[in-house]
Amino acid sequence: MFKNIYSFYQNLIRQLANISGLAPLLLRLIVAPVLIQAGWTKFSSFDSTVSWFGNSDWGLGLPLPALLVSLTIAAELVGGVLLLLGLLTRLVAIPLMITMLVAIFTVHLPYGWPAIADTSSWLADGTILLNERVMASGEKIEAARSLLQQHGNYEWLTSSGKLVILNNGIEFAAIYFAMLLSLLFTGGGRFVSLDYWLKRYVSHNPTLVAGR
Repeated sequence: MFKNIYSFYQNLIRQLANISGLAPLLLRLIVAPVLIQAGWTKFSSFDSTVSWFGNSDWGLGLPLPALLVSLTIAAELVGGVLLLLGLLTRLVAIPLMITMLVAIFTVHLPYGWPAIADTSSWLADGTILLNERVMASGEKIEAARSLLQQHGNYEWLTSSGKLVILNNGIEFAAIYFAMLLSLLFTGGGRFVSLDYWLKRYVSHNPTLVAGR
């Protein structure tokens, strides 16, 4: 009985291999537009982004801010497009992972894990992440809600969703890093990436590799 179940399980795994490209495809389709938008935003506001990178009083205080911003824009814009196409997937994942790590340690880490402040979440517990910002957000949301209900069109303001406070923790950057790490190991995906078809083309034309 156990042998039959295990045999069925192994056969199912072999069948799933035929559509294994769907997983990296979904990762690429999720993370690539985010990166492209981030790169375009930095490009569109290049001077202010450089000031934020370089200013030690109200910004990140990083050295060579213009160079770092340029490299970040190149990684996010070019890397995002290549990810979308599934071209050089493993290669472009590396600088993008570095970008996520820089964002985590220079911007988001002091604010704990949550990207959105939610006092009902166990992740917001100060004994776990020592994030007083999140714990204080509940009172601020209630104050904002009270003011808007009295002096604003509250139903219209909340018609697209409830009011939240941005905590700016590492949550999103960490998730994107994990997605890019996965793509580093899996590549762009079978059948659904240019990497796959390029490799297939080269393997059927060995003279290309030999340089003849």
